Amino acid sequence: MPQPRSLPLWHGRTLALLGILLVAFNLRTAVAALSPIFSQVRADIPLDSLAVGVLGMLPPVCFALFGILTPLFTRRASLELVVVLSLLAIIVGHLLRAVSGSFAILTAGSVIAFAGMAVGNVLLPPLVKRYFPDRIGLMTSLYATVLSLSTLLPPLVAVPVADGAGWRLSVGMWAALAVIAVLPWMAILLKRSPHAASAGELIEEAEPRVLGRVWHTALGWSLGVVFGISSVNAYAMFAWLPEILHDTAGTDASQAGVLLSLFAGMGIPSGLLIPVLASRMKNVGVLVYVGVVAFLIGDLGLIFLPGTATWVWVASAGLGPLLFPLCLVLINLRTRTHAGAVALSGFAQGIGYTLGALGPLAVGVLHQVSGGWILPLWVLLGTALVAALAGFVVARPRLLEDSFGR
Repeated sequence: MPQPRSLPLWHGRTLALLGILLVAFNLRTAVAALSPIFSQVRADIPLDSLAVGVLGMLPPVCFALFGILTPLFTRRASLELVVVLSLLAIIVGHLLRAVSGSFAILTAGSVIAFAGMAVGNVLLPPLVKRYFPDRIGLMTSLYATVLSLSTLLPPLVAVPVADGAGWRLSVGMWAALAVIAVLPWMAILLKRSPHAASAGELIEEAEPRVLGRVWHTALGWSLGVVFGISSVNAYAMFAWLPEILHDTAGTDASQAGVLLSLFAGMGIPSGLLIPVLASRMKNVGVLVYVGVVAFLIGDLGLIFLPGTATWVWVASAGLGPLLFPLCLVLINLRTRTHAGAVALSGFAQGIGYTLGALGPLAVGVLHQVSGGWILPLWVLLGTALVAALAGFVVARPRLLEDSFGR
C-alpha cells in the first residue's frame, strides 16, 4: 500500500487538528468528575453502595454498547456530523447530571454522556486516518495523551469547585468544554463544498460487508482481546487499588490516592511514545509483550512484596495499559480504508470495554469469595498472559480488508 505524502501538521487542516484534540479532552470528563464528590451528592440524592457501584460500571458498559453501534451511525451520516451529535449528547448528559434530583435522573444523564463519549472513542481513529494519514503515529500520541489528561484533571478540581460553588456546578461545568469542542467541527461542516471535495474530505461508507465480516477475522478478535485485557486491568485498579494497598501494604487514604494518581499518570508517557514507536516498528508485538511484562511485574510485586517499593509495583502496573494507545494506533495501521477503520474501531472497542466492565466486578467477587486480594491479583496476572497470546496475531503486518473473502 503506497504511503501518503507527508505534509506539515497544520497544512490546511488546523480545524481538524483542534477538533480531534478537543474531542479527546471531552471523552473522560464525566467518568472521573462524580466519584470524588459522592459525599456531597448524597446530601441531595440518596446513594447507597449499590447505586455507587452501578454508576461506576456505567462507563465501560456504555463504551462497549455504543461503541459497537457507532459504525451503524456512520452509515447514515458523515464522521463530522456524528462527532457533533456525540458532543451534543455529552453536553446534555453533563447538564442533566447537574440538575438531577434523583438517582434515576443522575443515571440517565450519565448514560447519555457516556454514550456520546463512546461514539467519540470509536470515531477518533478514523478521523485521524482521514485528516492525518501521513501523521497517524504523532496524532494518535497527541490525542491519547490528551485522553490521559482528561482523566486526571476532573478529580483534581472536583472537590475544590464543589466546596466553593456546590456539586452541581462541579459536575455540570464540563459541558462548557464540549461546547467549545463542537465549534471546529461545525466550521468544517459549514465550509465543506457539496460539489467538489478534495481527496482529504472524502470518506468511504462503513459498508454492511465490512461491518459484518470484521466479526469473523482473527485480527478483529485479537485486537479486541488486547484492548479488553488493558481495560480489565485498568478499570479493576481504578476501582480497587486504594483498598488493595490499604489492606496489603498498610497505606493510608492519602498515600493510596497519590499512588492511584501515579497509576493513572503512567498513561501520559505511554500515550506520547507508544503510537509513534508502533508506527515505525516492523514488529509491534514487542510492545504487546512489554505491556504484558509490566502487568506481570506490577501484579507479582503486589502479591509478594506489597509493602516494599510499593510505588515501583504500582508504576509498573500503570505501564501495562500501554496496550490502550497501541490498540488505538493499530486500528489505523491495520486497515486500508476509512470504512475498515470505523468497523475495526467499533468492534475492538466494543469487545474491549465489554471485558473492561467485568474487571471491577470480577475482582470484587473474587475478593469477597477468598477474603483477600491474592486470588484477584493472580487472576489479573493471568489475563495479561492471554494478551500475550493475542499479541501474536496483532503483530502480523496484515490489513483487515485482506482478511475478507473475495
